[in-house]
Amino acid sequence: MEVKTTYFPTLKAVEDAALKLKAVASVTPLLENLQYSKKFNSKILFKREDLQQVRSYKIRGAYNKMSSLSATEIENGIVCASAGNHAQGVALSCKLLKIKGTIYMPSPTPKQKVEQVKMFGEEYIEIVLQGDTYDDSYHAAMLECQRLNKTFIHPFNDEKVIEGQATLALEILNQATEPIDYVFVAVGGGGLSSGLSTVFKQLSPKTKIIGVEPEGAPSMTTSIRNNKNTELKYIEKFVDGAAVQRVGDLNFAICKQNLDDMITVPEGKVCETILELYNKDAIVVEPAGALSISALDQYAEEIKGKNVVCVVSGSNNDITRTAEIKERALLYANLKHYFIIKFPQRAGALREFVVDILGPTDDITHFEYTKKTNRENGAAVVGLELKSALDLEPLIAKMKLHNFYGDYLNDKPDLFQFLV
Repeated sequence: MEVKTTYFPTLKAVEDAALKLKAVASVTPLLENLQYSKKFNSKILFKREDLQQVRSYKIRGAYNKMSSLSATEIENGIVCASAGNHAQGVALSCKLLKIKGTIYMPSPTPKQKVEQVKMFGEEYIEIVLQGDTYDDSYHAAMLECQRLNKTFIHPFNDEKVIEGQATLALEILNQATEPIDYVFVAVGGGGLSSGLSTVFKQLSPKTKIIGVEPEGAPSMTTSIRNNKNTELKYIEKFVDGAAVQRVGDLNFAICKQNLDDMITVPEGKVCETILELYNKDAIVVEPAGALSISALDQYAEEIKGKNVVCVVSGSNNDITRTAEIKERALLYANLKHYFIIKFPQRAGALREFVVDILGPTDDITHFEYTKKTNRENGAAVVGLELKSALDLEPLIAKMKLHNFYGDYLNDKPDLFQFLV
C-alpha cells in the first residue's frame, strides 16, 4: 500500500538544522569548473560535498536526526545499516554527540570502508558485518531495534534527515553570485533531492531541479512514471551510493511534486566522468558523485549560456575499483571489444592475426587460449582496445575475410559477465 504524506520541510526547520550543523558540517565550496563550462558554453559550478570530513553530504542528515533524539532514545542507543557514506555520517555523529551506536554492514564490505567507519566512530560504535547484501544488514538492524528498543537512523526516509540534507540548498543559494538556472542532483533513496528541491522551490522557484539516477537503478524515475512508489525487482549496484530498489515514501511524495525532470545515465558514462575528473581536474569522486556531472550531455542545448550547479555528492571511491571503472568507460565509449577468435591449429596463426588483422593502434588486453590438438581450429577469447570506435567494423570485416571471426561477445550478457 502506498504511504500518503503531505510532509514538506519548512524553511524554519532547515534553518534550524543549519544552525545545529554549523560546527559539524563544512560549508563546502561552490566552484566554477572551467573544463565543463567551456565544453557546454555555460557556467558550470560544482558544489563540492566530496570535501566534507566524511567525504559526502551524509553527515548533514545523520547529525540533524541524531541531535533531535530524546534523552531516552539517546540512552537506548541507535542502529543503522549501510555499506558506505551513511555509515560514516552516523559514526561521526555518534562520536560528536556521545551516543552509542551499532552499525550493520554487509559482510563483503571492503575493509577500507569498515576502517573508515571505525575511525569516525571510535569507541562509540560497534560494527556488525551481517549478510551478503544491504537488505540482509537492514533486516538484522531492524531486528535489533525491535529487540532492544533502539532508534533506527534511516539514510533517507526521515523528516529530520531530509531537513539536514536540505541545508546544502541554503548554502548554494547563499554562495551563488547570480541566479541559478539549473541544479543537477543525484537521486538514490531521495533524501538529498527531496530536501534540496523543497528549499529551491521556496527561495528560487525559477531554478529547474533535475534528478539523476543510474540507468541500472531507476527507482525514482519508475515511481514517478507509475505515479506510485515502486520497488524494482533487480538493480545494477555499481553506482552503489545511488542504487536502491525502492525510494523513501516521504522522498517520493516530495520529488514527484518538486523535480522538473528525472533522467538516467548509463553506468559507463559515469565511469568516463570519474576518469575525466581525475585526469583533468585531479578531483576524486565516487560513482554517485559523478552522476550529476554525467547528466550534462543530455541537457547540452538547454544549459547553453546558463548558470548550472552540479552537486558532487561524495568521494568515497575504493581504489580497487579503478580497473573496473576504466573497463566500463572503454566499453561505453565503444573502444573495448571482446571476441571469440578461431585460430587455425598451426604455427604462425597468432602472428598472422597480429600482423594482418589488427590495426597499428589496436591493443590486445585479454587473451585466453588452450590448444586442442584434435581440432582444426582452436577458439580463443580475445579482448581488444581500439583508438577509435570507427575502427570496429573494418576490424570485424578483416577477421571474417581471413576466417578468424568466431563471435562478438559485448552484446551477449550471459557470456560477458564472466569477463568484466
